[in-house]
Amino acid sequence: MSKILVTYFSASGVTARVAENLSRAIDADLYEITPAVPYTKSDLNWMDKQSRSSVEMRDKSSRPALSDTSAPVAGFDTVFVGFPIWWYVAPTIINSFLEAYDFSGKKIVLFATSGGSGFGKTVAGLQPSAPNAVIVEGAILNGSPTQAELRAFADKF
Repeated sequence: MSKILVTYFSASGVTARVAENLSRAIDADLYEITPAVPYTKSDLNWMDKQSRSSVEMRDKSSRPALSDTSAPVAGFDTVFVGFPIWWYVAPTIINSFLEAYDFSGKKIVLFATSGGSGFGKTVAGLQPSAPNAVIVEGAILNGSPTQAELRAFADKF
């Protein structure tokens, strides 16, 4: 079994493609973080203050339900966690994911896709959800990084 697990949440497929390519590039296992209630296009309309994503991101205690909690995190030393940047941080479903498992002693490496913003205060916002893990800011992986670029990224951690 690989010592590295690549996990990801993808609302539109962009982060999924990056996570799948990263997993192949570093020969790691792959796990998709899925919400119990999938996001619709209208849920993701950040210009609508009443959209589901807008409401969740305004409420820092929001924890969208996961469709399952069967990620095999126990067997891995390093877990890459990927997501789209929403409102300059990780979507709150990432907190849901981190709180569903024991990440004690593990390294969590963040990677994201973004339409223009960086990680902001993502690490600080996620650390309380996995207090006994080391969470590190990885990189924004937009576009189509090559296998070599993805291996170089992962080798840093």
